[in-house]
Amino acid sequence: MPTHPDPLFVTDAAINIFPDLDVKRDIVQNAIDFFRDLGLGEPRVALLSAVETVTSKIPSTIDAAALCKMAERGQITGGLLDGPLAFDNAISPEAAEIKGIKSAVAGRAQILVVPDLEAGNMLAKNLIFLAKADAAGIVLGARVPIILTSRADSVRTRMASCAIAVLLAHARRIPAVLPKV
Repeated sequence: MPTHPDPLFVTDAAINIFPDLDVKRDIVQNAIDFFRDLGLGEPRVALLSAVETVTSKIPSTIDAAALCKMAERGQITGGLLDGPLAFDNAISPEAAEIKGIKSAVAGRAQILVVPDLEAGNMLAKNLIFLAKADAAGIVLGARVPIILTSRADSVRTRMASCAIAVLLAHARRIPAVLPKV
């Protein structure tokens, strides 16, 4: 995004409609592994919700807290997790400071884990169409990278998706699978 200093990875915007805690754990681990496979180091992972406090009235806050505990116990590895975090305090150091949130992730998140497909899809499309973010779509968790684009995606987004898939395949030493002509 032209207005943001770091790339943002958003999961899951297209596959898992309403993931349970176990699926969210897999989504988080896949995103961390992907980030690291691209050679970007240890990611800062924000587990998003509408608020940054745990409350039984908003189930995504409970999942976020559980995922953080899973990371503490080694069930999720390779990244720094924090949550629940609202979008503003996940990406804005000023918002995190105003709300008194102190963590290695708050205000500096690189991976944004959304609670469900609706939130992820809306967030990704807002970033693309309102914030003029460049985008790439890829499915993680399969044996090979799967490019996933929207019918409304630009040629640039489609090419970026291909490039990301090639980088991931190379990092994981996956042979190319080409369609038969």
